Amino acid sequence: MAASTQSTVLSGAKVVLPTGTVAGGRVIVDGERIAGSASPGTPVADLTGHWIVPGFVDMHNHGGGGASFTSGTAEEVLKGVRTHREHGTTTLIASTVTGELDELARRAGLLAELTQQGEIAGIHFEGPFINACRKGAHKADLLRDPDPAEVRKLVDAAHGTARMVTLATELPGGLDSVRLLAEHGVIAAIGHTDATYDQTRRAIDAGATVATHLYNAMPGLEHRAPGPIAALLEDERVTVELINDGTHLHPAMLELAFHHAGAHRVALITDAMDAAGFGDGTYHLGPLEVEVKDGVARLVEGGSIAGSTLTLDTAFKRAVTVDRLPVESVVQAISANPAKLIGLYDQVGSLEPGKYADLVVLDASFELKGVMRRGEWIVNPGV
Repeated sequence: MAASTQSTVLSGAKVVLPTGTVAGGRVIVDGERIAGSASPGTPVADLTGHWIVPGFVDMHNHGGGGASFTSGTAEEVLKGVRTHREHGTTTLIASTVTGELDELARRAGLLAELTQQGEIAGIHFEGPFINACRKGAHKADLLRDPDPAEVRKLVDAAHGTARMVTLATELPGGLDSVRLLAEHGVIAAIGHTDATYDQTRRAIDAGATVATHLYNAMPGLEHRAPGPIAALLEDERVTVELINDGTHLHPAMLELAFHHAGAHRVALITDAMDAAGFGDGTYHLGPLEVEVKDGVARLVEGGSIAGSTLTLDTAFKRAVTVDRLPVESVVQAISANPAKLIGLYDQVGSLEPGKYADLVVLDASFELKGVMRRGEWIVNPGV
């Protein structure tokens, strides 16, 4: 059970701030918020030898803890949310997968209620407006072109909580749908696409600002046909999602994205499905059966990778210890950038006075030791 923290000073750790890392720093927690100063006699928790980083923000997540955001009850969705919170994700967008349009609209109603209650931070519709030849773990006979009227139907069903829609923008209606989403303040993300380089550039000019799990479910880089990857990496208006689980990406491709786009244009995501934080076995991703073996999720029929079992604490540790990225760059990609994209950076994504006291405590080896959300310990570091 989470323990309430009315007022405390977390002291002695390396604290990662927007301006850099402060050795022997401190974070002052007052109720739900980070404070600029502490009253005399405020309890002090010594976290010497640890890191304190902002709570993680996952903008692409389908479930966890054995629960699906696509098909589960409200209670099951909350189970998945709690699982990811225990792994450091204090802000989470719930992602759907391809389904019947009316079913997705109904689903949006349930997820909108959980957003309004503050349990999740909004909805990401991944499908059905994607390209059949790059469908991945989406049911082919449910795919459809991105008709702006149908895109609008899903956005309206979310009652102001839609944060992002993934589209294959080269399909009929794609560019008009991008413009529609931009007009409504919803992120248009290019993904599950077979677009050319020029088609991708036109979509970006129309208002698309995110690459859904860059490299995955899109054509690869070719010297005469650079495709969407080159267009997405080179444009300063685009943030690229990366799944850093050691399965979806070769480390060289992760390094390429950070080098070419810069840490300020990367968002580390999980693309997690039900098995995240739960274990191997048989699951469903939407209507499709998935087998998880050795932590890798694949469709039973066809063998396509079907999301991930990743949690963001694992992605963070891998980025620092395997990919050798600076801690500050990883914090930018896993907290600040997604918070900015979904319009919540005034509340979360960095350790600054006035923002929610959402933070993660890591030891010297970058193992998770504590998670605080809105001033309450979800995982108590025992200090």
